[in-house]
Amino acid sequence: MSASEPGRRPWRRRLGTRAPGRPAPAPVRLVTRLVVAQAAAAATVGLAFSRRHLPSVLITLALVVSLVLLALLVRSGTRAAWVTALGVESVFLLYGVSGFVFARYVGGTLFALVVAGTLLHPAVARAYSAVPGGAPRPQRGEVGFGDATGETFGEHAAG
Repeated sequence: MSASEPGRRPWRRRLGTRAPGRPAPAPVRLVTRLVVAQAAAAATVGLAFSRRHLPSVLITLALVVSLVLLALLVRSGTRAAWVTALGVESVFLLYGVSGFVFARYVGGTLFALVVAGTLLHPAVARAYSAVPGGAPRPQRGEVGFGDATGETFGEHAAG
């Protein structure tokens, strides 16, 4: 049975994925670039000031790996990615504030604040709440999932 035969639904993309060749909205690209820049800044500052202290190097590398994974997740543009990014950036912000209070170290705190503030901007939140690559809905007067009269299957069942 092929996809063109009646009764067979064509292959569909998973929910939350974009069509190939279709770019992500500008706010999603902005947040992705900010998270990548945050990972680069954390690696540069963390490794430069670690003084070859193994626990500091390992913590910095774990932070950089988590930020790179977060950048890959944020790039999807889904609502779950937005919520996860906001939670992770909040944890990074709290970690940075605690590092400042106990060790007078500010590395990464300001960047986490900038990324969290960007995620909370209404335009960015709207971009992450939209369904990327959603199916177009039928316009008024067009035939949807029904017959030539414009009635849908639910209207046939209702009588």
